[in-house]
Amino acid sequence: MTSTNKPILLDAAGRVAFVTGATGGIGQAVVRMMLDAGANVAATGRRAVPFDDDRVLPLTLEVTDEAAVSAAIQSCIDHFGRIDYLVHMAGMVGKGRLDELSLEDWNTVVSTNLTSSFLLLKHGYPHLTKPGGVTVLCGSSNGYNGGSYLSGAAYSSSKAALVNLTRYCAKEWAPDGLRVHILSPGPVETPMLDRLSNDQHDGLRSILPLGHYATAEECAGAVLFLCSPHAASMTGTNTNISSGMVLDA
Repeated sequence: MTSTNKPILLDAAGRVAFVTGATGGIGQAVVRMMLDAGANVAATGRRAVPFDDDRVLPLTLEVTDEAAVSAAIQSCIDHFGRIDYLVHMAGMVGKGRLDELSLEDWNTVVSTNLTSSFLLLKHGYPHLTKPGGVTVLCGSSNGYNGGSYLSGAAYSSSKAALVNLTRYCAKEWAPDGLRVHILSPGPVETPMLDRLSNDQHDGLRSILPLGHYATAEECAGAVLFLCSPHAASMTGTNTNISSGMVLDA
């Protein structure tokens, strides 16, 4: 951070972050913090990316399209010459009971959350700085505890699968000096929760020991920490930010 009253989580001067989901709450916060840390950022989203900064390369990206993913990563390399931090915050939530879930909706959620991560990892790997590159995927507390009808079976299943994808890549890429992590938030104060009714919000907050939702900035701060030298001996980690909804074993 450049502000003197904030902790310096990461000195990213001369580094490049490739961030998906930059139109969402957590993704936007990651882009802002990466810029504060001195990084250049390739910021991607399905919609126009809301950053007017010479250090941001805005890219429209459908993360389930392999050709589009490959092209976006190449655009980042062509523009900035490197990728040091691959931060995949794009995703989507589901809803409803399993017996009411269509195959089409299942495939859409799994593709958006899980298959997209495979594509980003596959096409990002050749370009990540070796050694020293870091990848952070976006999981969920649903990947720990099975979730509920509020987010649906496809969401919780895809997020649980991401945990082992993270572990797999952490082991496979360690000889290259690459670190791989997954961030697993519980409820976060972002537009994704606007789908819930007031009663559902009250019920959700009531089961949080800390009594409040996490913020996008807290999640982004964790991403920067995981990318930093402070976490140099950490890889394959699943970072739980859930206000106590999940208590790690």
